[in-house]
Amino acid sequence: MNPAARAFWLSSPGHGELREVTLPEPGEGEVLVRALYSGVSRGTETLVFRGGVPKSQHAVMRAPFQEGDFPGPVKYGYLSVGVVEQGPDTLTGRTVFCLYPHQSRYVVPVSAVTVVPEQVPAARAVLAGTVETAVNALWDAAPMIGDRVTVVGGGMVGCSVAALLARFPGVRVQLVDADPARAETAEALGVGFATPAEATGERDLVVHASATEQGLTRALELLAPEGTVVELSWYGDRRVTLPLGEAFHSRRLTVRGSQVGTVSPAARPGRGYAERMTLALDLLADPALDALVTGESDFGELPELMPRLTSGEIPALCHRIRYPDPA
Repeated sequence: MNPAARAFWLSSPGHGELREVTLPEPGEGEVLVRALYSGVSRGTETLVFRGGVPKSQHAVMRAPFQEGDFPGPVKYGYLSVGVVEQGPDTLTGRTVFCLYPHQSRYVVPVSAVTVVPEQVPAARAVLAGTVETAVNALWDAAPMIGDRVTVVGGGMVGCSVAALLARFPGVRVQLVDADPARAETAEALGVGFATPAEATGERDLVVHASATEQGLTRALELLAPEGTVVELSWYGDRRVTLPLGEAFHSRRLTVRGSQVGTVSPAARPGRGYAERMTLALDLLADPALDALVTGESDFGELPELMPRLTSGEIPALCHRIRYPDPA
């Protein structure tokens, strides 16, 4: 008998539901994964939940195993950790990460899963997709020893970038966020903190991840001459206005986009998606990254949870979803 599963679907903007799924038997070169945890990336997933993906970006925003289309019904998500129940002997019983939506069991190609290192707890491994984004961003940004670096926006992506920057020798890192409560997160990650008004200027590099026009404007203001802003924010259907008529030209500033959908050309030649994900999981051996998980709920609560995460009623970086033990 084919195994059954349950999946979370956005039935229409602002409304989610759990649906029963009948899975195919895994074929040659496939694995059956039982989910242990998944993660809700509050930035991207709440934008999808409210129906904010612009029509021009429907194809670009598709997740690897998405079903349905924007604005809905759609099954969306990309942070899943589980145990391989069926598949090759080398994978059966192993804990793996997969860019899969919120679903209790699923069948995917072997190439779609990455083994979680033994030193990385499964509960922390849900952060792999976001740390992978941070890895790509820092390949694009290419910080140098001794650089003065600011990360504007203390969300899940911004905090991941700040956490990795904290490991660079001689780099002075400041996390900037409008919420003073992010100071506690910054301390746990080993970086400095400031509100936008108090942020230190004359920075060599600013990574922007606040997804706000005000944040990007402030990022430009914080740069030293010849400095660069690496833009990680996804604005969805919102337009952004910047003060490019002020000191932008005279200070020879740069704004550079970075997006995880393409491996940075600054990475070592030949490095691909699989290597980047393996590196992200290796980096998750650092327990400081537990600070990025700010809450946990049962899978059955997702339909009621998503509206509260989207509205901000539940403040979150990564909200972890726990799946029931089949026993």
